[in-house]
Amino acid sequence: MENKFKSGFVGIIGRTNVGKSTLVNNLVQQKVAIISPKPQTTRRRIRCVVNRDNYQMIFIDAPGIHKPRDRLGERLNAAALGFLEEMDVILFMIEASGTIGKGDRFISEKLKSVNRSKILVINKIDLIDEDEIERKISKAKKLGIFEEIIPISAKYNKNLDQLLEILSHFLPYGQPYFPEDMLTDQHPKIWVSEIIREKALENLREEVPHSIAVEVEKMEKRKDKDIIDLEAIIYVERNSQKGIVIGKNGSMLKRIGSSARKEIELFLGIKVFMRLWVKVKKDWRKDESSIKRFGYAH
Repeated sequence: MENKFKSGFVGIIGRTNVGKSTLVNNLVQQKVAIISPKPQTTRRRIRCVVNRDNYQMIFIDAPGIHKPRDRLGERLNAAALGFLEEMDVILFMIEASGTIGKGDRFISEKLKSVNRSKILVINKIDLIDEDEIERKISKAKKLGIFEEIIPISAKYNKNLDQLLEILSHFLPYGQPYFPEDMLTDQHPKIWVSEIIREKALENLREEVPHSIAVEVEKMEKRKDKDIIDLEAIIYVERNSQKGIVIGKNGSMLKRIGSSARKEIELFLGIKVFMRLWVKVKKDWRKDESSIKRFGYAH
């Protein structure tokens, strides 16, 4: 009997803060990628699975392309560009508002040498009117050759069904790669560390958030109670940053921990007892071994 089921990988690429993680979260209808208006929020490739009756689509949300200032930035760019040949379809995302900039043109040049089907997505169309959408599409055509150009609003779920339908045409026939009830292959410890980092991004200002890495040291369910004991370390690069993260009388660390704990409890459906520490790992973003240790090397 002929197999009519399709399955394949869709790689999402774009500048920082164009809305890649918002798109992924809304497609799987669950928060699997953290979101922040601050650049370089996504530091890992995140695989998310969308299942339909006739296909399974695995989205890879990669770090946003940006001008690197340190070894970590170089690594994130390499991670974002290094997986494209492994994909079945590439989804290149730009923003509806603002101009098509150097970063967009840099990515489009890189994509010209990648022999894969490419879809250009114009996100955040909720910020402009209909006439502007048509003008943006016209300008976007100059970025390269694309199978389709699709305007969407990832935040408000506009045209996402249309996007999935179009992407499905470019998937190869084959069996599903993951179980039907699986939304992401992220380890729970990784997801928890990212939620803690997200809350730090939300509450801290200026350059401190970029210096933060989070490592979960313990995540265990108590034998006698429905409680998970969670211990994590927030790493910064300087002593002055440590003081900012802790705050006066520990107020900032408490705020970060409280908001992270609430979201983790909601996701896991169980009470969480969480302890956070702040430690200094000097200039870790310039250190290859530290970047690998925190899982940002691929």
